[in-house]
Amino acid sequence: MSGQCGETFGDTQKSYAGGQKHARRSREQYSSDLWVGNHFRISVGALRSAERKPILGKNDTLRLMAGAFAVGADDVAEGVSARSLVRPTGAGGGAVSSFAFSDGRMPILLAGTAEQQERFVPRLASGEQLIAFALTEAEAGSDVGSIRTRAVRDGDDYVITGSKRFISHGSVADLVTVFAVTDVDPDASSRSRLSCFVVEVPADGFEVARIEHKMGLRGSPTAELAFDGVRVPAANRIGVEGEGFDIAMRTFDRSRPGIAAQAVGIAQGALDVATAYARDRRQFGQRIGDLQMISAMLADMDAATESARQLLYKACVEIDAGAADASRWAAMCKLVAGDAAMRVTTDAVQVLGGYGYIDEFPVERMMRDAKITQLYEGTQQIQRLVVARSLLGRDG
Repeated sequence: MSGQCGETFGDTQKSYAGGQKHARRSREQYSSDLWVGNHFRISVGALRSAERKPILGKNDTLRLMAGAFAVGADDVAEGVSARSLVRPTGAGGGAVSSFAFSDGRMPILLAGTAEQQERFVPRLASGEQLIAFALTEAEAGSDVGSIRTRAVRDGDDYVITGSKRFISHGSVADLVTVFAVTDVDPDASSRSRLSCFVVEVPADGFEVARIEHKMGLRGSPTAELAFDGVRVPAANRIGVEGEGFDIAMRTFDRSRPGIAAQAVGIAQGALDVATAYARDRRQFGQRIGDLQMISAMLADMDAATESARQLLYKACVEIDAGAADASRWAAMCKLVAGDAAMRVTTDAVQVLGGYGYIDEFPVERMMRDAKITQLYEGTQQIQRLVVARSLLGRDG
């Protein structure tokens, strides 16, 4: 089995090479020319969404996220993109700006009709529009089956009523992918109660109820959204009625590697800063990096970051190949990378000592940004459940 996987991994890496060359070059240009120059404004939320969209679109980042490349439009490419967005400064808020977009458009790519893809994707790919992914509610986080937002059929429309919480880019999106209950039968399975819709905003009855003040990821606005009788054309329903749960889970299989990539990028950024500091800072007449305890920390940070990166790449290969256990791979890479990012950034703050605790250096922000990779797209505890169930199978 391991030999076969190794051969598959090697063959797939070769097949990606041509397509990834263009994708990687675009991301590297983006990172060097734009991201570093604006990283502070992005990290504190000073660079408005309207300013970010043309930057992303100009450098093909949104085109990649929208699946518009002829070659290389796959999870490995998205992984490279996210790491390149994050690595120069550890600006996790910028990466989530792209992956909030990625989540929102994924249902359209996975289950949308050709007409829906033609109608929505080009404007997303050009950077003209942003899209948000609205699944979570105040009482429905990990428990997707507890969603209460309703969508009631009324002629050629659906009328959506309810609210969504913790929606990345919800306050600035032009389109919102909303998951709502269409089957109110109390005996219906949670897997058949939900349907998916694309809501075009602004719309009557739609309101941004509030913007969250967050510990980290301040470069990406997070909002609570209210839907009070919002009418949505039936033509904007993605998939058939009752397919929403499946669409959401399939979206997570593709988006969780993106969060892993974000985590790897943050970890690498923190490691880079800590290494440079340990090389330059002198105490006791020598570089602090030459002190045994500091050098051991750096080695562990490097090992954790590289391990997470390689698992991410392997997971992307398996998912792109249509592996039956794609959910397991997606959960594993997010689990390992998220935990690595939190550990590495915390150690980076420790290496810098007092300087790591102030905003003169970026590692305190990296640590704050890293925490979200253990929470969104499913908590680390949910990832462990996914992996365990894949191994054990369901009882009975």
